[in-house]
Amino acid sequence: MRNIVKRASLLASAALVLMACGGKEAKKNAVEAKEESPVSKTKMLEIEKPQLTFGFIKLTDMAPLAIAKEKGFFEDEGLFVSVEAQSNWKNVLDRVIDGQLDGSHMLAGQPIAAGAGFGRQAELVTPFSMDLNGNGITVSNDVWSKMKPNVPADNEGKPIHPIKADALKPVITEYKNSGKPFKMGMVFPVSTHNYEIRYWLAAAGIHPGMYTADNVQGQIDAEVLLSVTPPPQMPATLESGTIYGYCVGEPWNQQAVFKGIGVPVTTNYDIWKNNPEKVFVMTKQFVEQNPNTAIAVTKALIRAGKWLDEPSNRAEAVKILAMSQYVGAPEEVLANSMTGTFEFEKGDKREMPDFNVFYKYNATYPFYSDGIWFLTQMRRWGQIPESKSADWYGETIKDIYRPDIWKKAADLLVAEGQIPASDIPNTDGYKPATTDFIDGTSYDAKDPIGYINSFSIGNKD
Repeated sequence: MRNIVKRASLLASAALVLMACGGKEAKKNAVEAKEESPVSKTKMLEIEKPQLTFGFIKLTDMAPLAIAKEKGFFEDEGLFVSVEAQSNWKNVLDRVIDGQLDGSHMLAGQPIAAGAGFGRQAELVTPFSMDLNGNGITVSNDVWSKMKPNVPADNEGKPIHPIKADALKPVITEYKNSGKPFKMGMVFPVSTHNYEIRYWLAAAGIHPGMYTADNVQGQIDAEVLLSVTPPPQMPATLESGTIYGYCVGEPWNQQAVFKGIGVPVTTNYDIWKNNPEKVFVMTKQFVEQNPNTAIAVTKALIRAGKWLDEPSNRAEAVKILAMSQYVGAPEEVLANSMTGTFEFEKGDKREMPDFNVFYKYNATYPFYSDGIWFLTQMRRWGQIPESKSADWYGETIKDIYRPDIWKKAADLLVAEGQIPASDIPNTDGYKPATTDFIDGTSYDAKDPIGYINSFSIGNKD
């Protein structure tokens, strides 16, 4: 309603100007009146495709899409957007490639794999990173009861975090000795969750398995058998005993706590501090045919990220995400992580202000270095079967990650007074080398071969 009234006012103002002046000069004045109106700061682009349909999976990190729609940020850009839940990540990918969706919330690894030749191939691009962090690793109550004696405790008897997979290693051995393979779930072969759970396990010397042309499940030499489970089905699959643990985004770790069926043992903030998570993806063809639309979508999503990272807005965000058309989880479950806390064992709720980040730390900027990390993990675990040159990593990601689109959108937001100029990073697209990993390994995106070779488990180049 807010946007309808605002647009009616703007159209009325433009009509008065046209009647008073006439001709080309009148049209020019009408456009200026629209752009400079005190009612709206938004400088309207000439939108090629105003009616859009976007997809998402029911996870809290789809929040920028929900907020951009519910707070009117899409409409401010002249966009009329439908946001539709999808059944699984494969469906998301296929529907974007086939043009049934104009864009979607997507796993960062999906457009990268499509461009690197793993799985279904297509030319996809991302101008916008949706969030940082937001995942956890949860184990069943039985597995936690066997892990817990191996976890150091503080003076109050509470587990000291981060909890490394070293505490899980003897449990896996116990299962093996009793003839039971140790099974865990993740959401998709090229998901952050797959690479994070593999990283966590391998850092403790636990082999998570390799991919080959003949073993697309990635279970060659595996001490833990990883399999795909859609995010909303994770708690039920754990409860049934089909898997003994999983890596997933929220709210499905906190749901396990809420239902009393499992215990989150670590978050991806501890595996890789402020790691990239989901991205917003469109086809390269869509962006080329609708360049202003792509910029306008990115503008609305950046504004949504900024709104989400205002702490005073998180309670409202929880209410929006709890709506059935979005995540549809209970508010108390969503609030466990979305309001700056995270619950591990029942009652062990800890402050985690950066568990969900949507704007801080340049979270929305699509850094090349973030994308290259995913490529290194694809190579490490055999999804990319052959050695590649160091240059290949940078060249491949520059076709997929599009900070140029992000920059055009952000510059317009600065001109409109929506964001400060200081929020635009001065960067060549690469973050500095970091050791913010659970094992302290250094990652330098400009030396991907050295990084791959630094690990004891996985491929070497």
